[in-house]
Amino acid sequence: MSKLPPLTAIRAFEAAARLGSFTQAAAELGLTQAAISYQVKQLEDRVGAPLFLRQARKVVLSEAGKRLAPAVGEAFQRLILAFDALKNSDEGVLSVTAVSTFCTNWLVPRLGTFQIAQPTIAVRLDMNARWVNFAQENFDVGIRSGHGQWPGVVAHKLMPLEFTVYASPGFLAQAGRIEGPADLLRLPLLDWTDDAWRVWFAAAGIKDPQRSSGPNLMAPTQQVLGSAAMTGQGLALLTPAFFRAEVAAGRLVQVLPIVAREETDYWLVYPQERRNQPKIRAFRDWLLAEVAKAR
Repeated sequence: MSKLPPLTAIRAFEAAARLGSFTQAAAELGLTQAAISYQVKQLEDRVGAPLFLRQARKVVLSEAGKRLAPAVGEAFQRLILAFDALKNSDEGVLSVTAVSTFCTNWLVPRLGTFQIAQPTIAVRLDMNARWVNFAQENFDVGIRSGHGQWPGVVAHKLMPLEFTVYASPGFLAQAGRIEGPADLLRLPLLDWTDDAWRVWFAAAGIKDPQRSSGPNLMAPTQQVLGSAAMTGQGLALLTPAFFRAEVAAGRLVQVLPIVAREETDYWLVYPQERRNQPKIRAFRDWLLAEVAKAR
């Protein structure tokens, strides 16, 4: 198979043939007229025939140039259309990766307003707690917990990572009197092995909580813990912002007015080099407005 001539030489020929001028081709491609002339000469040496007839103040295609120009022009037009189609397709889909309960309990119920405001952008959701490498994976934005200092990404703080104790009304009706934090230690505490319980009891003034023996449900997400609490299986530590609808509907009750928080927050993140991409800007502006409204 014969090798294709250098693409820079082919591009210079296509522009000069289309515009009928080395000077105009140089201006379009950001080169000098001498560079265009050199690239065309390189191509002529490869094909073994002159492609232009140099005349005073202008150049015209030779017979060989006339045969070559339509095919080269069509090839470049097909490339332009292919890249435009790819760009338009990419701009039409926003890929979001988010931690599970934030996604299901906070983001999804609000996404309808984004779709109304941006009807040309489809949203593809991924629920995952791991840190995504934007350079190697096909995601546009992420929602993660942490301190907000990650190399190569823009980070916007959304809300604090805070939690308090919830239970179902039916569970509390059978639990007996609860006057303070110590009373919780005799009750089923869901996912007791989670260090968040120690943080909450410390905020409540109990430094070394000793729980009575009993069953312990361990779960990977707040969504699962919230479901377990709503079905009366025990007390769950949950983030208030994620369960406002359940509290408003009477399916969950805040047991004590003590809210603890981690040293981390929830953040919207995206690659710094893509910060001006229209779909990312649109989602960022919408999400920050929704967070402000929710406060």
